Amino acid sequence: MNSRRDVERGGGGTKNTYTYSAANSSAYVYVAESRRNPWLVLVCVLVNFVVFIVAMAINNCPKDNFGFQGDCVPGFFGRFSFQPLRENPLLGPSSSTLTKMGALKWENIVHQHQGWRLFTCIWLHAGIIHLLLNMTCLIYISIRIEQQFGFLRIGLIYLLSGFSGSVLSSLFIRNSISVGASGAIFGLLGAMLSELLTNWTIYFNKASTLLNLLTIIAINLAIGILPHVDNFAHIGGFATGLLLGFILLPRPRYSWLEQRRLPAGIRLKSKLKAYQYILGIVSLILLIVGLSIALVMLFKGENGNDHCHWCHYLTCVPSSEWDCDNEN
Repeated sequence: MNSRRDVERGGGGTKNTYTYSAANSSAYVYVAESRRNPWLVLVCVLVNFVVFIVAMAINNCPKDNFGFQGDCVPGFFGRFSFQPLRENPLLGPSSSTLTKMGALKWENIVHQHQGWRLFTCIWLHAGIIHLLLNMTCLIYISIRIEQQFGFLRIGLIYLLSGFSGSVLSSLFIRNSISVGASGAIFGLLGAMLSELLTNWTIYFNKASTLLNLLTIIAINLAIGILPHVDNFAHIGGFATGLLLGFILLPRPRYSWLEQRRLPAGIRLKSKLKAYQYILGIVSLILLIVGLSIALVMLFKGENGNDHCHWCHYLTCVPSSEWDCDNEN
């Protein structure tokens, strides 16, 4: 039976076989990639929840809150109760606790040489609402691509995207702290987009898949122009994930041919297309150059807004309802 079925689609079981009629009419059996258990996604979710619990324990609102903004909520949570809602409406710790635990803060990174904050901030969240939203998005986005590509590549995309989002955020935001895994999650969205584009030929319903993905990305970026949302981290993470997807997630027109199923004397050649190699090389160069320039600018203390006078509109659009200049 000759078939050119989409390797994204398949029946149950861990492996699905597909046959392809070669030029000499011999039937070669192709085996789709095994579905891996998405343990990395679950570990990331668990770590984020544990870090939040630790942050609340360190925060200890009943001991350190002096009632200026109201009472701790709810009081019966003891040291795990949240800061007053007027101070933190997302139900979480104080900004001083987040800063102590590694929140992104330009002053500390540049003048106190605390570059480690570029990584630690992606494991912190401003509140339980912030945490639940991010973890829901992470689970929804990541499980499928980790099953298909494995934990190593997806973990690398997650960490580098979060790091790059932190770098871009630090270049443009100086007067407030930033926390959250949003940059890393946007990196996974970017990787999904580039994976779709570079592996375009293996998909059915290409246009609808692309449209759905672009809609999700556009809505989330649009939300980032509201106050108190760090859209620079989103943009930096998305751009990095997009490039990393071209580098790490290309795959052959059909899945790899199992060597034991090949007829004697037949060698398996690379099934990657020329455009996939070109996209990967160009993306690697852009990623290295872009990240290097951004890091040099950051540690020299340069302000990104001096080089892009309109970029501040990417993270907050002025309105009669809020003041972007005094955003906390």
